[in-house]
Amino acid sequence: MTAPDRLAPGDPAPDFTLPTDTGETLALAALRGRRVILYAYPAAMTPGCTKQACDFRDSLASLQAAGYEVVGISPDKPAKLAKFRERDAITFPLVADVDKAVLTAYGAFGEKQLYGRTVTGVIRSTFVIDPDGKVEHAFYNVKATGHVAKLRRDLGLA
Repeated sequence: MTAPDRLAPGDPAPDFTLPTDTGETLALAALRGRRVILYAYPAAMTPGCTKQACDFRDSLASLQAAGYEVVGISPDKPAKLAKFRERDAITFPLVADVDKAVLTAYGAFGEKQLYGRTVTGVIRSTFVIDPDGKVEHAFYNVKATGHVAKLRRDLGLA
């Protein structure tokens, strides 16, 4: 397997309709007209992913006040996402991409370095999607800790 194709600013954001942590479905098209922060993380309820989700949760009000919706995406099943939401009081949608098709379309699944080894998995990434469904920013290989603060600075919201 080779490195995945990456999205760049101006690219159309791949559309999706996926099951959520609440048992409903979420379609990216339903969020048109709003800016969306879609962040990809490897696994619910792991230390880094929990830290990142809680950082987004704690910044959600100010991100929404600036016109952004936040959506988390991982290959976890909806039932695990529901436990994650309940355990950590996550207040934004978590979508399940169990077959990893959407993660792959975003370039957020493929080969990555983990502890000096090449492995295949979710590449921690964040995408900012404009109201027309185009990618404004694509950040790959982001750190779980401190990423939301850096994202806020990059978006001029710090």
